[in-house]
Amino acid sequence: MDEDRRNVIVIGHRNPDTDSVCSAIAYAELKKQTEGPWFEACRTGEMNRETEYVLQRFDVKPPRICSDVSADVRDIDIRPVEGVGADTSMRRAWELMRDMEAKTQPIVSEEGFLLGISTLGDLAKAHMDNLDPYVVSQARTPFENILSVLDAEVVCGRPPARIERGKVIVGAASPELMETKVDEGDIVIVGNRYEAQLCAIEIGAALIVVCNGASVARTIRKLADENGCVMVTTPYDSFAAANLIRQSIPIATHMTPAEELLKFLPNEPIEDVREVMGSVRHRYFPICGANGKYLGLISRRNLLNLRKKQLILVDHNEKSQCVEGWEEAQILEVIDHHRIGNLQTSDPIYFINRPVGCTATIVYQMYQANQVTPTQQVAGLLLAAIMSDTLAFRSPTCTQVDEKVAAELEKLAGVDGRELSVEMFEAAENIEGESADEVFFTDFKKFTQDDVSFGVGQASFMSTQNMEKARSLLLPYLQQAREKAGTDMIFFMLTNIQEQYSLLIADGDGSKGLLKEAFDAELKDRTVQLPGVISRKKQLVPTLLNAIRQG
Repeated sequence: MDEDRRNVIVIGHRNPDTDSVCSAIAYAELKKQTEGPWFEACRTGEMNRETEYVLQRFDVKPPRICSDVSADVRDIDIRPVEGVGADTSMRRAWELMRDMEAKTQPIVSEEGFLLGISTLGDLAKAHMDNLDPYVVSQARTPFENILSVLDAEVVCGRPPARIERGKVIVGAASPELMETKVDEGDIVIVGNRYEAQLCAIEIGAALIVVCNGASVARTIRKLADENGCVMVTTPYDSFAAANLIRQSIPIATHMTPAEELLKFLPNEPIEDVREVMGSVRHRYFPICGANGKYLGLISRRNLLNLRKKQLILVDHNEKSQCVEGWEEAQILEVIDHHRIGNLQTSDPIYFINRPVGCTATIVYQMYQANQVTPTQQVAGLLLAAIMSDTLAFRSPTCTQVDEKVAAELEKLAGVDGRELSVEMFEAAENIEGESADEVFFTDFKKFTQDDVSFGVGQASFMSTQNMEKARSLLLPYLQQAREKAGTDMIFFMLTNIQEQYSLLIADGDGSKGLLKEAFDAELKDRTVQLPGVISRKKQLVPTLLNAIRQG
């Protein structure tokens, strides 16, 4: 697998039901076997009790929740500019920026947390403006930095961990003048002149830098040891050494601290990032994880190379049912059994839509077309989805194809479909402890026709007692549900599977007249019984849409 390749998300509709979840899992497994491991089944939200039961029944881990696929920082190329430690010399930081053609250098702690950033402008300002001879000691410069930038070797003495006092001075004057310029603890840059070296030692210099690779006499080395003076030699002349030693100071002394920086998280929406970038003059912005650890840099140019998330939609093809942010993603495929909705894509896609009772039926047919046999677990999931969506073959959406596929899946899964459906429906209808909001929006879909919007929820029941409990719970919540959904009208189907009818509860201006027009039915206490109507997709929604079209 290409390490840079991201997963393709296989996902069902909002308010996921058993078919959308199980079909996503099964289709992702098929794609893994036929194309590669980069396909991932996801769900848009919490599962209902029926779906939870099915996954537990077949020992399948629930897909992760993916509630929004809007473009974020992870969808652009984050430049992995390596962070350096706070004690890294200015010289080394410059070399890294030069070699990587970067204009910003992140500074990080040993644990990887961002401490700040330093730019080429910061380095130039530090080099051009700072003529303070005490800059090396004021920055508590590590001695190793001095050895590194000067390419120096220790001749004698015991080097300190850091330079913490004294100034830098070039000992080019006569001994008499040096005595007035050099103080105890200073860093003195000298050549091979014996008298200059001796004078610096006697005054009490802490460090003597001997230039041009000159050797140091044994007598001088002995005297330096006795006076606690460290001597090093460098191949550079005194001019270069004086400039380089200033570049040994830690990069952290010339950085903008992390708390003053504009930073972004990997999941930060691109629109927010673009707005912030447009309001400031910074070129580069650090990216840090939720734990604060540094990940890389981005710039405005990176926004031009946005890599959209890739989606395969199962069990839906309408805008209102798609995962949030789908407009910013790239849809590769749609596998569905509903009416053709209002979804539009910028590129041609692989689109399968068949008039069967369940998306899982289509997914199994695709297994057969690819000559792949689903595992026992996957077969169980597909069977459960078919039994759920067809109401155990009672729904008018059910076809002979669904029944034939279910029979084949029973053999592969080693499960009786009708027994499984009873277990599933009993698990689903137990609403004990659930709120009206949870019950109402567990299986809910929105529809629009001629600027009229409505939503339909549905729950199935084996017993009239549980169905009446649900009606009593949901009736007082209808208006609030309609306001939450943002629709003109709202409906909920309480479907009795065994007796094959639905109690429909409704709210919203026009709902009473619409039901009268569509079903010649009168609402009483916001409830109407619809004999034989058990399918939202094939019986209720098309009839409502047709009534709206006819005014």
